[in-house]
Amino acid sequence: MAGEPVNVNEFEELARKVLPKIYYDFFSGGAEDQYTLKENIEAFRRITIRPRILVDVSKIDMSTIILGHRTSAPIIVAPTSSHQLAHPEGEVATARGAAACNVIMGVAFTSTCTMEEVASSCKAVRFIQTFAFKREITANMVQRAERNGFRAIILTADTPRLGRKEADIKNKMIAPPFKNFEGLISTEAVSDKGSNVEAYAAETLDPSFCWKQTKAIEAGVVAGIIVSNHGARQLDYTPATISVLEEVVHAVQGKVPVLFDGGIRRGTDIFKALALGAKAVLIGRPVIYGLAAKGETGVKQVIDMLKNELEQTMALAGCCTVDDITRSHVNTETERFLCRM
Repeated sequence: MAGEPVNVNEFEELARKVLPKIYYDFFSGGAEDQYTLKENIEAFRRITIRPRILVDVSKIDMSTIILGHRTSAPIIVAPTSSHQLAHPEGEVATARGAAACNVIMGVAFTSTCTMEEVASSCKAVRFIQTFAFKREITANMVQRAERNGFRAIILTADTPRLGRKEADIKNKMIAPPFKNFEGLISTEAVSDKGSNVEAYAAETLDPSFCWKQTKAIEAGVVAGIIVSNHGARQLDYTPATISVLEEVVHAVQGKVPVLFDGGIRRGTDIFKALALGAKAVLIGRPVIYGLAAKGETGVKQVIDMLKNELEQTMALAGCCTVDDITRSHVNTETERFLCRM
């Protein structure tokens, strides 16, 4: 690929060239046959946009308020693991890139920089992610996050155990020490069965966690819901996230905002998710690819690319603000089929 990348997919190609195969596979891969991984992207291509013409779009405003925080665009950096495998500065560089773009940074508990290092690196609005860890681990992490100015907790609820990523097993993927766990568990978990990531999971995850422990919305502790299939890294042959987004939006009935995660590669993808009811989208792998290729600068370029594409889409579709994007601006595959009957 010659010259500077002009879209997110070209950043993935740059990342493929600079990363060792074992790390590229770790970031890019999905569970088992990777059907859902492919569908997360392909399903967007089956949704078309219905533009409005002759609208005054001389001023486009992409800013929005996400859980009380005003951001430049409806974009959140998704919490993803092990950024130092992509770049030596890891999550610190990612957070700085997010801050430069004025978007929210999601930090994974399985980050390779501590939450204290990320918190002191910049003034990005930060959310911390937790899994259903064993209770004493979760309590310690949440208290530390609160002390370090994290503004919300993202609970990832689909991991009673980790999905089976065969590339990691074949590559004998060795995860780096997760610094946030120091003093809580051994950070040198090992396994003789291929990837040692599963060994970490066995030490930390609580497979008994279920609805008996929490009825979150009724208890008033949920400020939003993220529709996600974990980047297709957990259970394969689940639906593409975009194909179930509208169903979740209808079920929630406006009680809390619904956020979207899974397969975003274009500004048109963001537009489609917003039209189907999402308040904002989370960006995972593209940020990692930007980080691998160019560090903090690459993170910023990826986010700016998606923002610029979203602005272009809004202008051409006749939407001056994100609130102007409605269900009438898209057609799903089912709707197109019915129209042909």
